[in-house]
Amino acid sequence: MGHLSFQAANGIIWPTYAVVLISACALAYWKRDSKSFLSANRTQKAIPLAFNFVASGLGVGILSTFPQIANFNGLQGLLVYALASGLPMFLFAFFGPHIRKKVPNGFVLTEWVFYRYGRVCGLYMSACTILTLFLFTVSEIASLKFCIETLTSVKALPVIIIECVVTTIYTSIGGFNISFLTDTAQVSIVFALLIIVASAMGSYITIDTSKIAPSGLLKGNKLGYQLIYILVVAIFTNDFFMSGFWLRTFAARNDKDLLIGCSIAFFIITIILVVVGVTGFIAVWAGLVEVNDPEYGSSCFFVLLAQMPSWVMGFVLVFVAILSTCTLDSLQSALVSSISNDIFRNKLPLLYVRVMVAVVMIPIVVVGLKATDVLSIYLIVDLLSSTVVPVLMLGLSDRFHFMTGWEVIGGGLGGILSVWIFGTVYYDSPKEGGKLLLISNGLYSNDWSAFGAFVVGPFGGILFGFIVLATRCAIRYFICRSNDLEFDVFKPISPPESTQEESGSLRKSTSKTSYTNRTVELTETASEGRSRNA
Repeated sequence: MGHLSFQAANGIIWPTYAVVLISACALAYWKRDSKSFLSANRTQKAIPLAFNFVASGLGVGILSTFPQIANFNGLQGLLVYALASGLPMFLFAFFGPHIRKKVPNGFVLTEWVFYRYGRVCGLYMSACTILTLFLFTVSEIASLKFCIETLTSVKALPVIIIECVVTTIYTSIGGFNISFLTDTAQVSIVFALLIIVASAMGSYITIDTSKIAPSGLLKGNKLGYQLIYILVVAIFTNDFFMSGFWLRTFAARNDKDLLIGCSIAFFIITIILVVVGVTGFIAVWAGLVEVNDPEYGSSCFFVLLAQMPSWVMGFVLVFVAILSTCTLDSLQSALVSSISNDIFRNKLPLLYVRVMVAVVMIPIVVVGLKATDVLSIYLIVDLLSSTVVPVLMLGLSDRFHFMTGWEVIGGGLGGILSVWIFGTVYYDSPKEGGKLLLISNGLYSNDWSAFGAFVVGPFGGILFGFIVLATRCAIRYFICRSNDLEFDVFKPISPPESTQEESGSLRKSTSKTSYTNRTVELTETASEGRSRNA
């Protein structure tokens, strides 16, 4: 494959990052506000909200993962993957208003978990969220490394370090607010670059129509049908762990803007992913790679670029730098907001939070430089979320008011155990069962292991959740029976719809009443003492 010259690549990369740094820092300083450093609740209209959802949902990893799935599974796999990535936007339009009503002062999902299930479960959910954000940031660094080394002869390490420094500087100044503002502008630029690159491919790439039918890429296949289930479960549940989406959900000015923003984001994300992904079979029809190509399957987009003039590759390099910056600053702000809210309960001074932005990037860069398979990273966190989220979200319904943190934690751990048991039985090996937890055989293996893991994970999680519930009921029943108490596990909580503000007012009112009663009690006791002394 061709490369941009060393001089040309340097002449494009560094000015791009310089422009991003200067403009973002100026905007961050101008719009600086300590109140919106971690969140910007109920401030954003539909259009900027939609662009921010797009920036949080895409990254340079799409340039390798979507062409790869198209090369392996053709049009069916591509459409399933694109729709499964876009449709979860409606989860936030549907669940967002309910969550915001429960915790109006929150800005991430874990705040509702703390409120609904308690501190221990909140910390458990926080650990899952932070791990997910960490791995997604690692995957973004790994994807950037792949793109830079494929497009140019420039070493990836200096580029990665500079990008991390750039995003760290302006997110340290402006926090979430600057991430929101820059994403809106950066995604607009990405649209223009994508149109230019797509037009260039249409002009310079010649498709051999005789290769279309024999390739079989327009036909359905077994894995394609498996992906309808795997990707829907994986991505829908995983998006619950993405704090960047929840920050933007809480930032919506009202429920109408949230619905409109999510609808627009669904359309844009799906279109972009399909446009990028079709390069997976265009490269086959142009005679440049083979179907299910193990070597170049993930590089189809770049193989096509190598056939075009260098100016097109230059535009793509700008596209990569800006798109990666969009995603990285969104992940950084989400990671820091989650750590500050969930672990330190927003009691840290902003200076410490700013330092945290820089510190968390060090291990991310180290791991990202060593990571090679981006899709495997996605699948690991997808499997984790598929075991935790189903039982967790039962708590949104008043019908399951009896669910506690015990069921959520037990269900999540039980779901992971279920996958290991399934893998052990399927492969007749405990070691291979352990490898299935990491989806070590990948998504494209010619067996039912990945499909089985994503079936067993969520259903096993729910099953173990109810096993924990049954155990808790049995223990509670024995205690109540022994102490002549009322069995209250399934007794409705009153009031079931109390919000965060209402519960806070209730605590204050109760505290005040208790103090008054205690004062009266002490006064009466003193009066009785004086009467006896008289």
